[in-house]
Amino acid sequence: MRIAVEGCMHGDLDNVYKTLQYMEQVQNIKIDLLLCCGDFQAVRNEYDLKSLNVPPKYRAMNSFWKYYSGAEIAPYPTIFIGGNHEASNYLWELYYGGWAAPNIYFLGVAGVVKFGNIRIGGLSGIYNARHYRLGHYERPPYNEDTIRSVYHVREYDVQKLMQVEEPIDIFLSHDWPVGITDYGNWKQLVKFKPFFEKEIQERRLGSKAAAELLEKLKPPYWFSAHLHCKFAALVQHGEGGPLTKFLALDKCLPKRKFLQVIELEAQPGPYEIHYDEEWLAITRRFHEIFPSTAKNANYGNLKLQMQDCRQWVQSRLKERGAKPFEFVQTVPCYDPSRSVSNSPLAGCNRNPQTESLLKFLELPYLLDDTSESGPSGSSIPFSDSGSFVNSEDIQIDDIDDGDEETAEPEDA
Repeated sequence: MRIAVEGCMHGDLDNVYKTLQYMEQVQNIKIDLLLCCGDFQAVRNEYDLKSLNVPPKYRAMNSFWKYYSGAEIAPYPTIFIGGNHEASNYLWELYYGGWAAPNIYFLGVAGVVKFGNIRIGGLSGIYNARHYRLGHYERPPYNEDTIRSVYHVREYDVQKLMQVEEPIDIFLSHDWPVGITDYGNWKQLVKFKPFFEKEIQERRLGSKAAAELLEKLKPPYWFSAHLHCKFAALVQHGEGGPLTKFLALDKCLPKRKFLQVIELEAQPGPYEIHYDEEWLAITRRFHEIFPSTAKNANYGNLKLQMQDCRQWVQSRLKERGAKPFEFVQTVPCYDPSRSVSNSPLAGCNRNPQTESLLKFLELPYLLDDTSESGPSGSSIPFSDSGSFVNSEDIQIDDIDDGDEETAEPEDA
């Protein structure tokens, strides 16, 4: 099985797919799957642009809407996680994962799926200590604060991933695990990114949450993006322990290192994306403490015995099958000849895929619940904890969407 991995997509699906098709032709190979490490920008229409955290004058439809509408079909099964430049309103509809467009699958805020017999996990967003121990209180339409905090990694989703016991083959995160530079040529890295040196020396470059997951899951492959450069590392987990090959990739631009193809031993195809039994059991178990407000989840009363839950999920999957529920359009698609900004369907909707999955798992729908969230337009007070630099505070040399010198460091 050949898997292509891409760094930051930034909505440029057309060029990434064309590049892969060119590689297939020149190298005489067949690529079975594309993975994207965030900043995918699944923008369906003009309304979605309002949830995209970039300066308004640099917001652009790009090319995802063609695939959402069905005008184009992704030539490869595509799995992506979220970053810090996303149509956050749409990804919230698919919190548990689902088809963002035909043949294009969002892994969820946190998730694990199977592609053939290859197990792929991922964590969306970027680490920010101020919001890590809060719940998911943000709801569209976002204000100037929540449009930034909505994509910050939450402890609840990390704790779900920490319960995974079966081996993960590939893991995706947008920002890098903190300390990963210890295992690669960081001196070469700072020659090209000199402003990383202080954070590396102080062990503050990257995500504490991702580092904890790397230590727990120990996957053979870990891919990231976010910092707009290629960086490789090899992590030895204890003396004689397993190895993790880490690779960060750039964003999709000419002469940038944004793609890598790996080859894995796998069962014969054809390959399809399927739900993962263990992950659905974890999702079902954790659902009762889902933090739908600013208050963090209460883990004290959570029963982590998974055997009964796992057997229940297994029987349900045997009855229905493991294919994800089918893609459904939930808003009008972008049409260059007209605007849909005032459409009654332009707001946040309950996605039928999400409703179907929760019904399948016999769980209530909680993504609308904001009964205890902070007042609209206000910031949630929370003091920094720990000494880790927040991912959006890292200086990047090439600011996205215009390379504007006055743009804040978060726009990376």
